[in-house]
Amino acid sequence: MSRLEEKLFAEYNTFFEKAERERRWNVYTDIPWTQVNRDATEDLALCAETFCSVEMYLPDYVAGGINVVRKYFGQAWFQANWGYEESKHSLALMQYLLKSGKRTEEQMTDLQNRLFEKKWDLPFHTARQMTFYGCVQEMATCVIYLKHRERAAAENDVCLKTIYDYVARDEMAHTRFYQGVIKVLLEEDRPGTLADMAHVFANFEMPGVGLVPDYDSRILKMRDAGIDRSVFIQKIYMPILKYLGVGRHEMLAAQRTALENRADARAATAAAGPLLAV
Repeated sequence: MSRLEEKLFAEYNTFFEKAERERRWNVYTDIPWTQVNRDATEDLALCAETFCSVEMYLPDYVAGGINVVRKYFGQAWFQANWGYEESKHSLALMQYLLKSGKRTEEQMTDLQNRLFEKKWDLPFHTARQMTFYGCVQEMATCVIYLKHRERAAAENDVCLKTIYDYVARDEMAHTRFYQGVIKVLLEEDRPGTLADMAHVFANFEMPGVGLVPDYDSRILKMRDAGIDRSVFIQKIYMPILKYLGVGRHEMLAAQRTALENRADARAATAAAGPLLAV
């Protein structure tokens, strides 16, 4: 096992030990199912359904994610644990929609069938880029769940608020694992890791885009809870850089370099065009 692999396994071991000791929760016994607010608004249910829909692409997330980090024991085993924890998220949200009376079994089955007509593909194709993508995505998801926890509390839905509490806690734990790995990668190759971070930031999209039915109209309801670009910068972008010990100016320089490299690549492709056509 190389020094890098040893460090990555140490990050996973720390993550897993803490999860077993402090963070495990049970969908059936830890959620106050009797405190569902059946009179909550449809907007609250629609947002819960949207979260559930994004979570349901779990088979694609696990298949793509675990294969891209397959040779790194610590990261591969994290992906297996991540899949288990994420499966609880979709199950809890599905049960909420049914027990609240907001959706029927038939409606949920129809939604699942529509979701599985499409497949989620990896947005990036290297272990390092996907690690940073995971960091940003998990942090963003945590912030969104915390916002919607407030919304559930405002509508006196103790059940949904509790689900969002547990899910947000999991998402933050996932974020911390990814950040620990990225710190190791920065120590190993700071310029290359910064370049990948810049590339991911420049091309980042949440996983539901283009997949979840009626996503554009759904996202408008999600944004009513206060999720916009300014929240992304303040609550996700800057805190990630601070935690990783990356200055804003250092990140901006990496982003400029990434843009210049992209422009150079396009110019080279254009210049080679006539030759390739011969």
